[in-house]
Amino acid sequence: MIRLRHLLAWLVLLGVAMLNGTLRDFSYGRHMSELSAHQLSTVIGMLLFGLVIHRYVRRWPPGSALEAGCIGMFWLLLTVAFEFMFFHYVAGHPWQVLLENYDMAAGRLWPLLLCWVAVAPYLFFRLSRSPAGTSRD
Repeated sequence: MIRLRHLLAWLVLLGVAMLNGTLRDFSYGRHMSELSAHQLSTVIGMLLFGLVIHRYVRRWPPGSALEAGCIGMFWLLLTVAFEFMFFHYVAGHPWQVLLENYDMAAGRLWPLLLCWVAVAPYLFFRLSRSPAGTSRD
């Protein structure tokens, strides 16, 4: 069951993504190629998202593996919808430019971040249920 807190957690992820993009644009992105900056930003984003999602799953554990999977899919759908709706209709990027972010053969890593958003809640839920994952901070 998708709850308001799942949407609020995704808004936190959105804020983290915006901060990550700002960091890229105003720091290391000025000193490397666009592709390299994109790749580094994607890896940093995955690490930051992992921290947020891990804390979220610890604070509000899903009731089941199925619920954890549904949360991940919900976040994935919101992310893709936001990406296409905001960056096309608000930022004015052409559809072709948006679709280029999915070309892993060209070195674009965006699909990996999307996969991470989809599977991380399930992964952290499962790890929290394993004997090694039972300790609390």
